[in-house]
Amino acid sequence: MSVILIVFIVGLLFFIGKGIIIVRQSEVMIIERLGRFHKKCDSGLHFIVPIIDAKRYFDFKGRMVDRIDLREQVMDFDPQPVITKDNVTMQVDSVIYFQVVDPQKAVYEISNITFAIRQLAITNIRNIMGELALDETLTSREKVNSTLQIALDEATDPWGIKVTRVELKNINPPSEIEEAMTKQMKAERERRAMVTNAEGVKTAQILQAEGNRDAEIAKAEGDKQSQILKAQGKALAILEVQKAEAQAINMIFNAIHEGRATEDVLAVKYLETMQKIAEGPSNKVFMPYQTADFMSSVGAMIDLAKTRDEVKK
Repeated sequence: MSVILIVFIVGLLFFIGKGIIIVRQSEVMIIERLGRFHKKCDSGLHFIVPIIDAKRYFDFKGRMVDRIDLREQVMDFDPQPVITKDNVTMQVDSVIYFQVVDPQKAVYEISNITFAIRQLAITNIRNIMGELALDETLTSREKVNSTLQIALDEATDPWGIKVTRVELKNINPPSEIEEAMTKQMKAERERRAMVTNAEGVKTAQILQAEGNRDAEIAKAEGDKQSQILKAQGKALAILEVQKAEAQAINMIFNAIHEGRATEDVLAVKYLETMQKIAEGPSNKVFMPYQTADFMSSVGAMIDLAKTRDEVKK
């Protein structure tokens, strides 16, 4: 009797133990009762009825599991051949980041989540790359990533999957295309170097020409200032000479008038003064023709005075 009781107690404990479920953080478990969906067990302690209730297993990343990981998942793809718009075949490998947001849909709406996402990603990559030329696929990687992420997110929404990011890791064109592109890039770099060198030479020549021009302008300005200063000096010298001659003439006339000289003396002094005035390089004396008779008379008077002097001697 005691053995039966012990067996019964052990069986009861085992039965109760089978009904206790502990779910870890960021995980979810689907419970079915008699083959139908019963409840979703979040993280924590849960009780089920053994035999009647059972855990639902499903395929995830090639393994049969009874718990759904709610964390963001990463799925890596092997390089896939794609054909571009200009009929170039190249290898593209990518990485997809996704998250299960509705575990019930992920279990019951699709038989194999990861396989479905993989095939869907490959198909969309080929479709998107087929609409782009080779150069566009190499320069528009961010655009391809964004377009692919939107397409996959819309397609996987009925499965309770949220595609957060898609990254193209490598885009490998054929070896001959890659070699041609390398030569093209090398030629482009050489062209840029030649343009940069030519621009440097051009800039140097422009600066040298500007320097020569500024030097010529400065020299011409110096010559101009020198000529102006020389002309001003000459003008001042002539002005000073004229002032001195004018002062001398005034002194002579003042002395003559103060001595009350005769007409003969006045005439002689007048002629001497006019002669001195005319001797200046910049002095010109213009006399009216009516003074011709007067000058003749004055000349006769001078000759007469000279004759008298000789007779007295």
